[in-house]
Amino acid sequence: MQQSSVTHTAPKTKLETSAVSVSFGGLRALDNIDISVGESEIRGIIGPNGAGKTTLLNVICGINHPDQGQVLLDGLQITGLKFSQIAKRGLARTFQTSRMFKGMTVLENVMTGLNDRLIAGPFSSAFGLTRVRDEEREAAARARKSLDFVGMKEFEEHESSELSFGQQRVVEIARALVAEPKVLLLDEPAVGLSQTRVEELDILLRRIRDDRGVTIVMIEHVVQLVMGVCDLITVLNSGKKIADGTASEVTKNAMVIEAYLGASMSA
Repeated sequence: MQQSSVTHTAPKTKLETSAVSVSFGGLRALDNIDISVGESEIRGIIGPNGAGKTTLLNVICGINHPDQGQVLLDGLQITGLKFSQIAKRGLARTFQTSRMFKGMTVLENVMTGLNDRLIAGPFSSAFGLTRVRDEEREAAARARKSLDFVGMKEFEEHESSELSFGQQRVVEIARALVAEPKVLLLDEPAVGLSQTRVEELDILLRRIRDDRGVTIVMIEHVVQLVMGVCDLITVLNSGKKIADGTASEVTKNAMVIEAYLGASMSA
């Protein structure tokens, strides 16, 4: 029988860490971490508390700088750049704790995701500059589009404090998406969400990947979400990478079961 001539190639590497290590005082938070994330991939980062997951995201986005190693975005080194500089290269980030601005509408909150791209910020029309007013209108239009994408456009005039915790988490994702990033880092997006909200988040993450081609790197403790939506999963423990693979592969890994999944599955 004639063999098929079709060849399957791995997706282009979008984000990569090479030999990244970080210490805080005498504590080794990350120890020689190598991760390669493909284009339009959803990568889960899991592990017990204190494993180094958030530190890894902080290194990738420029909040923390590694003691050694490098981070590459689209093959270009971003190690040592500031958070704002990395954001301009196409990386966005949400955080574990809510960072909505009180006293501002949902629309205004999402518009702040464009602050680094604007001449004088999204609320500077008092200067009476035509260019600034045009820019503000464009920012509002982009924010509405982002809210519509995540299903929250009807809440645009609500104050952020009026939203439920789950709704605020979705708005934070809209704010991260408004600048049309190539890579989206999510730190526990499902924390505190109901079962229904977790299922809705699963659908949204797939749409972000499939409709927008965004690469997602996600820290998450909700095992159901990680195992269901992630293409590949990286497992950290005590600052070291102990496994990389599909959901099926990591759930069968003895080191992963001992360090993390055993406790999670029985919880």
